[in-house]
Amino acid sequence: MSAEINIPYEPDENGHFGQFGGRYVAETLMPILIEVARSYEEMHGDDAFQQEFRRLLEVYVGRPSPLYLAERFSAAHGGGRIYFKREDLNHTGAHKINNTIGQALLARRMGKQRLMAETGAGQHGVATATAAALFGMECDVYMGTEDMRRQAPNVQRMEMLGARLVPVNSGTCTLKDAMSEALRAWVSTCVDTFYVIGSVAGPHPYPVMVRDFQRVIGDETREQILASEGRLPDQIIACVGGGSNAAGIFAAFLEDSVALIGVEAAGHGIASGEHAASIGAGRVGILHGTKSYVLQDDQGQILNAHSVSAGLDYPGVGPQHALWAERGRAEYCGITDEEAVAAFHEVTLLEGIIPALESAHAVAEAGKRGEQLGPEGLIVVNMSGRGDKDLDNVRDYEAGRDKGHA
Repeated sequence: MSAEINIPYEPDENGHFGQFGGRYVAETLMPILIEVARSYEEMHGDDAFQQEFRRLLEVYVGRPSPLYLAERFSAAHGGGRIYFKREDLNHTGAHKINNTIGQALLARRMGKQRLMAETGAGQHGVATATAAALFGMECDVYMGTEDMRRQAPNVQRMEMLGARLVPVNSGTCTLKDAMSEALRAWVSTCVDTFYVIGSVAGPHPYPVMVRDFQRVIGDETREQILASEGRLPDQIIACVGGGSNAAGIFAAFLEDSVALIGVEAAGHGIASGEHAASIGAGRVGILHGTKSYVLQDDQGQILNAHSVSAGLDYPGVGPQHALWAERGRAEYCGITDEEAVAAFHEVTLLEGIIPALESAHAVAEAGKRGEQLGPEGLIVVNMSGRGDKDLDNVRDYEAGRDKGHA
């Protein structure tokens, strides 16, 4: 594995990144979280564990994923050089598999027989179900019924992989509610069940653990861009919901003079109140066991998030992103539904790559930044997933927009 990130960006022993992070959970969950943290600390430094993890990333996931120069997209946006880090080419079609393989290996080392997960866009659910099938483990996936409707192909994939889908009908029936229900269910099943959280959110040690398993994206990108260009990029751009794909690629460049740009879902626009921009329009609060920027009202009640992308439709963000925003190490901006859908079509037509709607937010911002940097600019976009899962969702969005409802 790569060298550790320098101390200024590391949490303390209780998982606090400055004022952010920590474990804000019921006492009944504290013992299992401490057990997971201790086990991960042991495995993180265990050569045999790391060798098995790297082997599976290579022979099963298909790593390293390519770093692809998008020539036609670059020419259309400033004439510089815009690269896509092709996480969409991983087995299961997204970056999520990097993390689920790592956590499933840890679960097996801990003697757990069963995995459970939450999912929004379905890619994390598919990746968890895939890891469970690989290791012969049972798997439950909690998913909001609205996301099940929006992401029907992934629901079918999870069921085919042997996972049991647990529909969540509370709240907005999306990712927030699925994670809340999964955390509640874990209390009564933690003896034999490992909860595979899909993002750099949740209580300690998950933000650190998920970042470390996803850091392979950034380490590969650094090696590949130096081989291709002889220098580091000017900017690295990634979409941010909870923030795992962004944390994974950003982590390898924190100590460099590379601009790190996280793209949140601005939905119908920040001013509309219908968005998922937790850093751009949220306040410090507690959600799902961690302290970070959260969409909440004056009484501290969690607000509903909105995005055309199910994977970004979450009213909070991982605590590391909150720290990086507070310290000015990363910049966070918003892309609307309309801009993301336009980028979805543009990169499909220009490059023959159908991006996930999540990734399309980052692509849209890359187009803007490319025009600002001009012909000498060098940008890397984390293409976090493929978009075949989103075709029906885009069709429904455009039908609603044509009728004046988007």
